[in-house]
Amino acid sequence: MSRAADRLKRVIHHLDRPRPQLTVFDTSAQSVSCHHPSAFRYTLDTDVLSPEQRLFYESNGYLLIKNLVSDEDIDKFREEFEKICRREVEVPGLLVMRDIAIAKSEFVPDQKAVSKLQDFQDDPELFRFCTLPQIVKYVECFTGPNIMAMHTMLINKPPDTGKKTSRHPMHQDLHYFPFRPSDRIVCAWTAMERVDRSNGCLVVLPGTHRGTLKQHDYPAWEGGVNKMYHGVQDYSPEHPRTHLVMEKGDTVFFHPLLIHGSGMNRTQGFRKAISCHYASADCYYIDVKGTTQENIEEEVKGIALRKHGLGDDITLKDTWAFRGRLVKGERTSL
Repeated sequence: MSRAADRLKRVIHHLDRPRPQLTVFDTSAQSVSCHHPSAFRYTLDTDVLSPEQRLFYESNGYLLIKNLVSDEDIDKFREEFEKICRREVEVPGLLVMRDIAIAKSEFVPDQKAVSKLQDFQDDPELFRFCTLPQIVKYVECFTGPNIMAMHTMLINKPPDTGKKTSRHPMHQDLHYFPFRPSDRIVCAWTAMERVDRSNGCLVVLPGTHRGTLKQHDYPAWEGGVNKMYHGVQDYSPEHPRTHLVMEKGDTVFFHPLLIHGSGMNRTQGFRKAISCHYASADCYYIDVKGTTQENIEEEVKGIALRKHGLGDDITLKDTWAFRGRLVKGERTSL
């Protein structure tokens, strides 16, 4: 961890009340084969995925596993979310976000005011999602045995106010990540209730993970766009798309180059999902200056300056280095 990232971590933990030490899923005693057949680029042979599942992910860039997380676990995550919204729990480094339409209205001190919790790695209950054995065993098929939880979110998509601000533009998650290689990064996204087109399910463009990282920026949408919701600027609207209808506990794993987004929530309820981006601990950081990711680095630096009073020497990779948490194996690089 760089000096700047270490300073960022110390500032955040000084400003927030400390939390108990995390308990993570320890599988160090297991011996897992990670033979990588030459025919496969995006998946590893851990005897978890069937040949058909591997071929599907290789071709499409995502894989949906039904009924992977129990109702009991999801209900506990929901309870913790509600405690955070009521400010009964303080979490160091947690970013609480509101939909732009809600943010302009009178503040409501409950979950209706919150559209997303980001960076919950220091909340033991929510972080437990990232360490669930049934999740980790699938993650290892994409990352290998040394696994870092890098980015955590609980999304509470609000009912759309009519301004279409509950949409999430089509994007590639790699736009936000200054670490590589992309093929050893994967997202696990779990529905906390039924998710379909009426409440804004994920929509994916199958096969786009085989492309490159595209230029992202804020779309010119009437009604405004939520903070940090950058979108791909030049994808083809004619590309076939798939809407992922999911039941409570269903989990989709997808590649960080897969172009995806979500539609408006046309219901009166809040659509909840919980997710974690994992990366192999063998991944390495890159300098994004002079790349398509330079605009997100400048935005992140601005937030670090306003929220924590940090200097201009903070880089995008510094802001990620303090977030990562080892889930399994050894922290070899990240």
